[in-house]
Amino acid sequence: MTKAELKEFLDAKVQEYNNPKFLEDDPLQIPHLFSQKEDIEISAFLTSTIAWGNRKSIINNATKLMVLMGNSPYDFVMSHSEEDLESLSPFVHRTFNGIDLGYFVTSLQNIYKNHGGLETVFTDHQTKDSMQPSISKFKEVFFELPHQNRTKKHVSDPNKGSAAKRINMFLRWMVRDNSTGVDFGIWKDIETAKLSCPLDVHSGNVARKLKLLKRKQNDAKALSELDKNLRKLDPTDPVKYDFALFGLGVFERF
Repeated sequence: MTKAELKEFLDAKVQEYNNPKFLEDDPLQIPHLFSQKEDIEISAFLTSTIAWGNRKSIINNATKLMVLMGNSPYDFVMSHSEEDLESLSPFVHRTFNGIDLGYFVTSLQNIYKNHGGLETVFTDHQTKDSMQPSISKFKEVFFELPHQNRTKKHVSDPNKGSAAKRINMFLRWMVRDNSTGVDFGIWKDIETAKLSCPLDVHSGNVARKLKLLKRKQNDAKALSELDKNLRKLDPTDPVKYDFALFGLGVFERF
């Protein structure tokens, strides 16, 4: 396939999957339950945090999580009591449990009270061509309060070699425009050109088959390689190809 043919093929796949029908089986449906900016951000961040494993299970557990927070995640984060945190203790999704969730809620309150909110932390620490340093800085801010060591594994750090799949997915949700009714576009001061494709087993395997990626591990170096090649196809919105790579991998077993 020539570069032009590859672009045409992937652009067609983006169009096929980047539409509201995609939300029917995707965890992104959870933040779409909300209209207030902070509710969308917090529900999206928590949903993306547990977005590994079976998608039906992710959606079910993210729904339970919103119910535990009274379906008002921002209000819960900002005004929770110790008793409210206790009510979260039975929650579990794979290795993410009530201890982790309790810290996440406490840390989110700190971020909104003392750091200007999630958007500000990511926006203030972006570089001219990437969000990966910003993700590392976010982890630093997120864990500035006393916490159990076990919880740190639930926020990835590109500086430690991680592809940070779930945070890159969260950033796509927040930054890409809402023209197709899928992503939100509620963060206005980050350019889509800086976003990275959420790299996982599905998107990685498809990218390798399409010769967009040579590196075998799905790590930070692989993400950098994939970024470089996707930006050649669309310098302004490379992460749109997440829909194509994911769709080809999950729905078409490409």
